[in-house]
Amino acid sequence: MTHDAPSASPSMSLTPALEMGRPPTPARTPSTGRLIGIDLARGLAVFGMYAAHVGPDPAVGGPLGFFLELARGRSSALFALLAGFSLVLITGRPHPRTGRAGRQAVGRIVIRSLVLIALGFALTALDTDVDVILAFYGLIFLAVLPLYRLRARTLAVVAAASALVMPQLLYVIRQSIDNGDWADTVIGRDPLARLSDTDGLVELLFTGEYPVLTWMPFMIAGMAVARLDLTRARIRTRLALTGGGLAVLGYGGSWLALRLVPRAQTTIAAATDGDAGASAWWSDTVGYLIDGTPAVWLLVAAPHSQTTFSILGNTGVALVVVAVCVAATARMPRFTRMATPVSAVGMVSLTAYTLHILAIRAVGMEEETVPALVALLAFIATAMLLASIWTRHFRRGPLEYLLHTSTRPTRHIK
Repeated sequence: MTHDAPSASPSMSLTPALEMGRPPTPARTPSTGRLIGIDLARGLAVFGMYAAHVGPDPAVGGPLGFFLELARGRSSALFALLAGFSLVLITGRPHPRTGRAGRQAVGRIVIRSLVLIALGFALTALDTDVDVILAFYGLIFLAVLPLYRLRARTLAVVAAASALVMPQLLYVIRQSIDNGDWADTVIGRDPLARLSDTDGLVELLFTGEYPVLTWMPFMIAGMAVARLDLTRARIRTRLALTGGGLAVLGYGGSWLALRLVPRAQTTIAAATDGDAGASAWWSDTVGYLIDGTPAVWLLVAAPHSQTTFSILGNTGVALVVVAVCVAATARMPRFTRMATPVSAVGMVSLTAYTLHILAIRAVGMEEETVPALVALLAFIATAMLLASIWTRHFRRGPLEYLLHTSTRPTRHIK
């Protein structure tokens, strides 16, 4: 089953995250508002990453500084969750595809994953200050693909279990990397590392900014959300309440743990290059680890800390955003029309993400060649303008079309 259903306008269909092939959803069905809401959430995720990459430093303080810090890490987690939603769209929703259709869908995911990995390393080679996420996403797609036939409840349990287990496993593996030389041996024999001039699979799985082990839970949670009937107000409410509860459990649990465990904050402060450690329960201003990883780091919930608390908190925020976006577009037609430019960016998110990295490379935004707030507003305005114009005339963005075209050989799978 392909994703080539006609679409009259951007407001009547969805292009899945990173995959961007449109599911054959008839116009004016109960799912229309849901899909627009997903596009809207994805557009917000793109803007959040813009804010993290070219926006002002959160140290500016005030409401602007708070929202800028809120976007850091949480926007990429939202993007990962929505990517899981898209995986289910491609492999069958509400029911997983089986037989030949199922094998073709799996083939499309595999090809898309490989293309994303290649594109991610190509963008990384541009040597910007951006930690490009696409290669990590590509490998996560492959890692979670075997789960695509599971029901929502089972996927939620797997997501919760992986959030509890994977950060501890990653901590142990990173400790062994720091204290041994096995990773160097693997990197030396990894053809991907040689081709990309990176640490290859070791970086993607363990040492990178978005390690597969601790970013899988976001995508699995998105797969669970995709199995839900979001046309029902009760389901949307439960999703929002679940997200709020996870946010409280993640950030609140970290806040409490860092105060109950003796010397936790001072130990973290001594091991990082950021603030005194007081913000470690929710903010990346705690800084980066500079001298090993103390065990109390597992109590932190900073968005990029790769801990259980951070995964719970970030997932909670992502679920709330999805629930609010879906509810708003389902019940508020005027708001939906006003938000069309943002939704349009969500429909071409792979192109929007890639172009912003190319722009950073071309004009040196990472060197603050213009005031950061001006740069951020320019990026957002340009993305909305170009996406709105493009989606009026084309069903897919340029890169989305290339990604879709790359999967055409799967039509021959028997």
